[in-house]
Amino acid sequence: MESVARPAENIGGRPNSEHAKDRCGYFQMPLHYPRYTHAEYDTMPEWKLDCLLKEYGLPITGNVEYKRKFAMGAFLWPN
Repeated sequence: MESVARPAENIGGRPNSEHAKDRCGYFQMPLHYPRYTHAEYDTMPEWKLDCLLKEYGLPITGNVEYKRKFAMGAFLWPN
C-alpha cells in the first residue's frame, strides 16, 4: 500500500514551522537546564517559580508549596 502523506516541508503552501505556529501556538525549549539547588527552590519567591515554570511550558497553578515541589520534581535529579 502506498503512503498518501504530504511532504513535511510544505503543508498548505507555507513552510512547516510557520504552519505549526499557526495551528498549535509556539513553544521553543530554552537552551539551558535550570541549575538551582534544593535549598534555592525552598527559598525561591513565587513569582520566580512562575517564570521558571512558564519558560518551560509547565503548569503554574496551585499554591507556592505545590509549585516548589513540582519544580523540584521536574528539574532536580536524584544523586
